[in-house]
Amino acid sequence: MNYRISQRAASLAPSLTLAIDSKAKQMKAEGMDVVGFGAGEPDFDTPDHIKMAAIKGLADGFTKYTPSSGIPELRQAVADKFKRENGLSYKPSQVIISCGGKHSCFNVIIATCEAGDEVIIPAPYWLSYPEMVKLAGATPVVLTTTDRTEFKVTPDQLRGAITARTRLFILNSPSNPTGSVYTPAEIKALGDICVEKGVLIMSDEIYEHLLYDGAKHQSVASFSPAHYDHTIVVHGFAKAWSMTGWRLGFLAAPEPIAKAIDAVQSHSTSNPTSFAQRGGVAALNGSQAHLPSWLAEYDRRRKFAWEKFNAMPGVSCVNSRGAFYLFPNISKLGLTSADFCARLLEQEKVAAVPGIAFGADDYIRISYATGMANIEKGMARIDRFVRALAK
Repeated sequence: MNYRISQRAASLAPSLTLAIDSKAKQMKAEGMDVVGFGAGEPDFDTPDHIKMAAIKGLADGFTKYTPSSGIPELRQAVADKFKRENGLSYKPSQVIISCGGKHSCFNVIIATCEAGDEVIIPAPYWLSYPEMVKLAGATPVVLTTTDRTEFKVTPDQLRGAITARTRLFILNSPSNPTGSVYTPAEIKALGDICVEKGVLIMSDEIYEHLLYDGAKHQSVASFSPAHYDHTIVVHGFAKAWSMTGWRLGFLAAPEPIAKAIDAVQSHSTSNPTSFAQRGGVAALNGSQAHLPSWLAEYDRRRKFAWEKFNAMPGVSCVNSRGAFYLFPNISKLGLTSADFCARLLEQEKVAAVPGIAFGADDYIRISYATGMANIEKGMARIDRFVRALAK
């Protein structure tokens, strides 16, 4: 039998973060003492009022199909959130509820890009962006940044990369994998160029609420009506409400784009899980009292791990100002990021993600969305591993 695989599927690279997380869990299941820094998943539980809303939905029999773009109450709650927190006015018809933030990104790219288009992606990037662009038949154009500029693309870099074929610029702040946060002025400068050149912006703001050291988040869509018209904001419930397994995301876009995304979703997944959407309403409209304590704990872990990395010979690390990642530079240690992480897992039972997965081979990514005891143990093991390499 000739099981021919489409070129579209064959060209994709598997998710290294999921693969490493899976291997670490398998090793743990085999009785090994593994410290996992791989997955970008909060270790806190979903707040109870959100869980209870979903449970009530189940008890009430809210288990049937909903509109493909989400229930009206949740679309309204998202619109209210954008108005309340970001100063953005969206009608519910401009809001699409999806099966996770990843699904929102995929839908945006599929609905706006096609063969011959170019999509500008700053690196380090979230590893799924280029693969999604390839699935749409478009071409990823990667702009390399380093820790010398806190992993931020400059206006000159962006302007120089735009061609007549450029369709979309992907902006992710706060960033996965680096934790970098663009200032409002930096965001506006990039947005100004996209407006001038007629390039759409996909602004991935899922880490919006996870900020440290006085960092400020401002959506690129908020600077002017022109910025608003050029921007699709993607977001989700996974990070700030610890709802990774709920698979619930959302986006807001100009009406024609929202309509196109709704059409795409109606022929792929249809609606997100019905009773999960009830939880989404509770997340947006209910208490946010969990966030300050979560942020304080993330901040404590961030500072500890950052100090430990910068005390290691041959390692340097820019401190993150958002999300829950650190992205230390290991280039002086003489290993590729893949070899470094493979040997670290084998020798010290610590799972980190090689930077090559994010388009940056001089670095590794660790997530500090794990308990402090885990971080203390894991950082001690990394320190021992690095010191052995540096001898």
